[in-house]
Amino acid sequence: MPSELLFDISNIDLDAVAYDSEAISKFNPQSGDMCQLDHVIWIDDSFTKAVGVKHVRDDEFWVPGHIPGRPLLPGVIMIEAAAQASSMLYQLRLNADESSFLGFTRCDNCVFRGQVVPGDTLHILVREHDFRRRRFTCDAQGIVDGKLVFEVRITGMKI
Repeated sequence: MPSELLFDISNIDLDAVAYDSEAISKFNPQSGDMCQLDHVIWIDDSFTKAVGVKHVRDDEFWVPGHIPGRPLLPGVIMIEAAAQASSMLYQLRLNADESSFLGFTRCDNCVFRGQVVPGDTLHILVREHDFRRRRFTCDAQGIVDGKLVFEVRITGMKI
């Protein structure tokens, strides 16, 4: 049975842009093909919850080879998008400067519940699970058209 959403998104404007790609790049060093977060639409006032967006395009590097004739967004890229959203949330909560770097150290309890294909908009919900000055853990979920497609627990560490 699918999990419930991490938090209620019914009052969040899913078309909003709170942080665009340029703002995200100040927190996350990934660029080019490895930037998996297009924008962040909402972060709560306590910096413990966020909603990020990945627009899945048909010109992405993985499309020709995963799976030929039926491209499916690889699960590892969904996890990376969740890690990037989690990293940004942590850094905002920590009020980190641009020189901070976070390493992705672990993912747990990962479940894929649906497919994500080019043309989809993947909304990534992130909720803090544990916060410490040098380490964080977040629960994350991916939603496409209101349907839960994956969930994972992300752990990262300040390096």
